[in-house]
Amino acid sequence: MASVLDTAFLTYVESGVTRESPAHGRQVSEAGGVTMSHTAARSETTFDTAVLRELVELSGDGLAVLDDRGHFVTVNPAGVRILGVPEDRLLGTRSPFDVSRRNVTSGSDEMERAEWTAPDGRRRYLEYRVSELANGGVAVWFTDITEILLQQERLTAITRAASSVADSGSLRATLDAMAREVCTTTAISAAQILAVDDPRDELRLLGMAGFGETTDFVERLAECRRRGADIRFLEVLEHGEPVVVLHRKPVIMADPAWEPLHVIMDWPDWDSFVSMPLVVRGRTVGIINAYYAPGEDPGPSSLTFLSAMADHAAVAIETAALLTRTRSRAQLDERRKLARDLHDSVVQHLFSMGMQAKALRAQLERPDADLSQLRGGAQELAELSQNALADLRGLVFELRPMELAERGLVDAVRSHAASLQARTGLTIDVRAPVGDALDLDLEVAEDVYRIVQEALHNVIKHANATKAEVTITTPEHDHRGLLVKISDNGRGKGQKPRDRTAFRRESLGLQSMRERAERWRGRLVAGPRPSGGWTVAVSLPAQGSYAMKEAS
Repeated sequence: MASVLDTAFLTYVESGVTRESPAHGRQVSEAGGVTMSHTAARSETTFDTAVLRELVELSGDGLAVLDDRGHFVTVNPAGVRILGVPEDRLLGTRSPFDVSRRNVTSGSDEMERAEWTAPDGRRRYLEYRVSELANGGVAVWFTDITEILLQQERLTAITRAASSVADSGSLRATLDAMAREVCTTTAISAAQILAVDDPRDELRLLGMAGFGETTDFVERLAECRRRGADIRFLEVLEHGEPVVVLHRKPVIMADPAWEPLHVIMDWPDWDSFVSMPLVVRGRTVGIINAYYAPGEDPGPSSLTFLSAMADHAAVAIETAALLTRTRSRAQLDERRKLARDLHDSVVQHLFSMGMQAKALRAQLERPDADLSQLRGGAQELAELSQNALADLRGLVFELRPMELAERGLVDAVRSHAASLQARTGLTIDVRAPVGDALDLDLEVAEDVYRIVQEALHNVIKHANATKAEVTITTPEHDHRGLLVKISDNGRGKGQKPRDRTAFRRESLGLQSMRERAERWRGRLVAGPRPSGGWTVAVSLPAQGSYAMKEAS
């Protein structure tokens, strides 16, 4: 359609179609000021030119003639609407189009871009093409691409926000990044993401961008609430519906109740305000506030964009809450397991030591005490104390192996394997082809270590195995990820467990391992091997905060 209009417009302006000049009451050529009589103009106006004139007038694209200095000579109605200025005020003023690029000839598909600021302060982004006219002027075809660019920015922001949520390690860091993405759109100067469990409670600031120093924002906001400030986004928390307030900044800055936040709220250049609810399963968990630049109204497409970003923020908040609950449940399970292990090992040893000490005392009180028996009892007491100490050290090590923080995952697994091998006789081979070239966050390393620990515990307790193997490597399809396998040569779980308690504990162990893997977007698979025995395999994708380094 643009090429048809180009041809029509060029024919139209070159033909010298006339209009009556309101200033002079005479006929002036549309092509740039060529004077002719009314009769001559009428005689040169053919039926075809009249049709072309209708095309130009009815076009939805902007069409204009500029003089050799780039000033408007004429503009069609669509161009007037796009530029937002009446035609009589446009004529003679400088256009935003670059007319120095005379290498652009008629019919060329090369497009240029220009920025236009309307009298009301709105910025418009125009795409245009120019063609030279015989009289030295320029014909311009142009269209408004502001909304297209905004949509592209919004889609990019939404995509980046989704990626940020997927790779999130810290909720505050994730939502700060999301607030920054909201501010990448042309219309929005600043953004906040807040959460609250109850509208009557204090708000929690989870993400902010576009403001200055805001370390005490929550405290200042609480003071504004105590002063009775009209905080419109509290309505969003209460009713779960968006709130749009035009020209909000002047009201806030003039209200004494908002005085504690005047410094912060005055920092960005904004005017209108939108608050969008963060909703998860019908429950409002927070809000996202957007502060629009002057002259930028929050239109339907912008509200749709904010709604999409609010959905991502809500998912991030809910995911963090689920991970916290999962982590708490895992910690509770670990405490229960520690209590059982203490009872089954250290407590039993201490009980035996107490009984042996009483027996020794009873023998010492006898006048005919047998020294050889006393020596044997003392030796047994010493052995019990050594076993209790060894078990206690093992339990302390399980709480958080020092090697995880000091020497890394591989050494921690090797140390644990050596301890188990010495205590149980199970041969455990730890294979890590990349050596110690792992760069893991401590929390990731601890969860992987716990998976290995639990898997080996199941081997010892249920597999009747003589050998186990732990392999730490990278998946073939993702060399920045992590793959850990724990295999044994025992009978696996194919046979009936010895009792229901053992089966239940083993199932809980697998569930705990799976939850740890899923916490880092990983996957855990457990089952029998074709050659016999059992394998537990966990694969973790590359995280934002860890990666497998190249082996040296």
